[in-house]
Amino acid sequence: MDHYKMPLLKRIINFTKENPISFHVPGHKNGAVFLEAAKPYFESILPIDVTELTSLDDLHAPHEAIMEAQDLAADFFGAEHTFFLVGGSTSGNLAMILSVCTPGDTIIVQRNSHKSIMNGLELSGAKPIFISPAFDESVHHYTAPNYQTVEQAIVSHPDAKALVLTYPDYFGKTYDIQKIIALAHQYNIPVLVDEAHGVHFSIGDPFPKSALTLGADIVVQSAHKMAPAMTMASFLHVNSTIISKDSVAHYLQILQSSSPSYPLMASLDIARSYLATLSKEDVDAILDSANRLSNVLEQGQHWQVIPTNDPLKITIQVKSGLSGFELADFFEMHHVYPELATDKQVLFIHGLTVFQESKRIENIVKSFNEEYKYLTNHATIEVSNLFKEPMTELALSYHEMFQLPRKRVQLKEAIGYVAAEAVIPYPPGVPVILKGERVTEEQIKLIQHLIKQGATIQHQGMEQGIQVFD
Repeated sequence: MDHYKMPLLKRIINFTKENPISFHVPGHKNGAVFLEAAKPYFESILPIDVTELTSLDDLHAPHEAIMEAQDLAADFFGAEHTFFLVGGSTSGNLAMILSVCTPGDTIIVQRNSHKSIMNGLELSGAKPIFISPAFDESVHHYTAPNYQTVEQAIVSHPDAKALVLTYPDYFGKTYDIQKIIALAHQYNIPVLVDEAHGVHFSIGDPFPKSALTLGADIVVQSAHKMAPAMTMASFLHVNSTIISKDSVAHYLQILQSSSPSYPLMASLDIARSYLATLSKEDVDAILDSANRLSNVLEQGQHWQVIPTNDPLKITIQVKSGLSGFELADFFEMHHVYPELATDKQVLFIHGLTVFQESKRIENIVKSFNEEYKYLTNHATIEVSNLFKEPMTELALSYHEMFQLPRKRVQLKEAIGYVAAEAVIPYPPGVPVILKGERVTEEQIKLIQHLIKQGATIQHQGMEQGIQVFD
């Protein structure tokens, strides 16, 4: 296929050239109706913000330009079928779970998955078996479950409807997912992968291989995270003899808007073409730029750059006396914005760009070295014992949770109760406490520590405590 082609973008552009008169939605009428003060920021995009007119195809029943654009994506990524997502990877994660599970079905799930995975479980009413990730000392955080843990879960639950994994993690760390996929397939268990941060893996060496290439049945990718697509634009790829793409399509049309954004869909067409047509020289220039940035960041006296499998993700591990939140705040004070901070780490996403401002970063690093010559040690917390059991289940089923009364208790009083809501530091969006699990002392200590350090917690009214089942 000709990967320079962008059929959906071309169709939209040709439509705008016809000087169309709008007697249809959206209400901005191709940009004619808009607040003047905002026009300079929107006027170039409004003419292509169109709707499902006869010549523009329909995401939920594609047969022309959208179908061709999705087929081009499937060909490049190596999928049987690719769906365009306008609701982010969240909509894809929800759909892939709902497509395999009904209430009461057993499903094996990586415990440190994104909140959208947990929300999908709740919507499905399935019975999750959570497999704990291993703590990777080389990168100082939880990464993925080891093979033995997955094997134990599958042998114990051979009737599981699916195995749900995350690959890579937020920091670009990968693992031998191919071996795990092969094991699951021996039991005819499909593997669903949240590959939000791996859309660029299909470029090839030196990036890790995509889970799609390695045999996963469904892979969801946030195109907007690492490729040049608009925010919320994502892909869902199906490559399976176990799962029906029609079932996935059914849930996507339930979950996604009936008025999908054409600029978002066109950006997926563009992102796929961009990835597919990158030359070796382009990739080499990007990697050289990432290496230069990593070398500049390594000049910091109060942190170290730690290894990862994705050369476009640069993670700093802070030394004693400094928190990741403080370091991120310092960079932001100089108008440099990292992707995320934890209590001990800061993540910089280089992306598919050739960075031109290394000197500016170098000056910020020098400034930090000078300003923070002397650091006072902060209290730290040990998180490597957060997941003590290789496999866990929720204390209550989703059906039981729906029927039980709730009450709010202070954090320190929640230990031993079953949580009636999730507590989620964001980013990365991985719940510390899951709705339906019994709250432990380690979880409460970690949340208190994160709050003290300045973490953002996606939770309403944390100062009043958390909701538990009475």
